[in-house]
Amino acid sequence: MFNQTKTELRRLMIKQRRSITSGEYQEKSDRICQNLQNNPLFEQAKTILSYFSFRQEPDLSLLLNNTDKKWGFPRCIEQSLTWHCWQPGETYDTNNYGIIEPDANLIQLQPFEVDLILVPSVACDYQGYRLGYGGGFYDRMLSLPEWNLIPTVGIIFDFAYLPQLPIDSWDKPLNSVCTESKLILSSILD
Repeated sequence: MFNQTKTELRRLMIKQRRSITSGEYQEKSDRICQNLQNNPLFEQAKTILSYFSFRQEPDLSLLLNNTDKKWGFPRCIEQSLTWHCWQPGETYDTNNYGIIEPDANLIQLQPFEVDLILVPSVACDYQGYRLGYGGGFYDRMLSLPEWNLIPTVGIIFDFAYLPQLPIDSWDKPLNSVCTESKLILSSILD
């Protein structure tokens, strides 16, 4: 569909995402949270990995009000991610990229404890492939045997749900995609 490179497409999608007004942004983010909360995969999960919104990624902080869940957030350590339990009010740091991370001293989560991964994405396509920021952190993690069986949900706004993305051999499709208008399950992505 696109005769654009990942870099060009990433730039375009981020620009479009950042052009959303603050009111529209919060409204769309809240609808994404509602779509997630109404999904059995989310309802049944006890431990969920999420992210702190960066560059106007959908804001999932509304989900943190669900105190029945244990939440994990990432820290970038060299070329990989470590996941730490975090609840509102606990300490955090800001890394070299300007991304908020949980304090390194908070409890680290192991893959066997995790039931669901909410994956920040610049765009996703109908096959479940995701366009990230280009660092490969999630692709590396999700290719590891201990992580690749945990259900994943790409989180994007409707405009970033595209028919097809340019993909490379290392790209791993996600199980589902959630936007403000729908949650598309893996059975539809197949």
